[in-house]
Amino acid sequence: MSSAVQDLLTILDLEPLEVNLFRGRSPQDGWQRVFGGQVIGQALVAACRTVEGRLAHSMHAYFLLPGDPKVPIVYDVERIRDGKSFATRRVKAIQHGQPIFSMSVSFHDNEEGFSHQSTMPDVPSPEELPSEADVRGRILPLMPDPVRKYYERERPIELRPVEFDRYRGKKIVDGRFHIWIRTTGHLPDDPAIHQCALAYASDMALLDTALAPHGRTLFEKDFMAASLDHALWLHRPFRADEWLLYSQDSPNLNGGRGFARGLIYRRDGTLVASVAQEGLIRLRRET
Repeated sequence: MSSAVQDLLTILDLEPLEVNLFRGRSPQDGWQRVFGGQVIGQALVAACRTVEGRLAHSMHAYFLLPGDPKVPIVYDVERIRDGKSFATRRVKAIQHGQPIFSMSVSFHDNEEGFSHQSTMPDVPSPEELPSEADVRGRILPLMPDPVRKYYERERPIELRPVEFDRYRGKKIVDGRFHIWIRTTGHLPDDPAIHQCALAYASDMALLDTALAPHGRTLFEKDFMAASLDHALWLHRPFRADEWLLYSQDSPNLNGGRGFARGLIYRRDGTLVASVAQEGLIRLRRET
């Protein structure tokens, strides 16, 4: 197991404080604020710790304040409802005495019934795309400094973008962006761990898609960005340590807010999750 994946599992292993109360910590990696996917993943862990025998099927979250990576985050879980088929939880993340994040999570017993799904886009397989070693050796020296520094870090999630040229200024006319994702090491077999790892990864690169039609990227220092809300629906079983295609697009960018959405597929074409997010995208003002 890679050290980055072990760190991810440590981050997701919350400390129980009291009934319905948990504490999570942030990696000390020099970031000025907590990565949004970390808070989503930890909040889902907290909710899962209060439900037995059911897996999450949807979550809807709001980012209220930037998280401070220097201090722990306390997760307060409210047990809204335990029904025959569904259970509902509300999670509040607290720092410095005030909420920084709020999320509702619904759990469901899987049922038999009709089934259909969207067709997975026809894109190159991850093996046909530059590997992490290729990116570091051949492509990184050509990339802008912020992109290069991001890919140089050891990360728990491996990313293989299909439309890699967008990071060199190429516009994507239809705004569609595809990226293969998986953890950089093996995960335990518990399905809830894979759901929490995907919740963590679902915040990566999504809002950046709103700038794809403009040939720009949030890695540029001209932009200030922040997630405002995040929704994730989990449809079918999957493993987060196997390749998943994250197919993204952005129907709207206006008024300083970008809206992006994504569909996540297994390699065999099975749709496993859907994602939607709105975020703040501002050009930095010159001082």
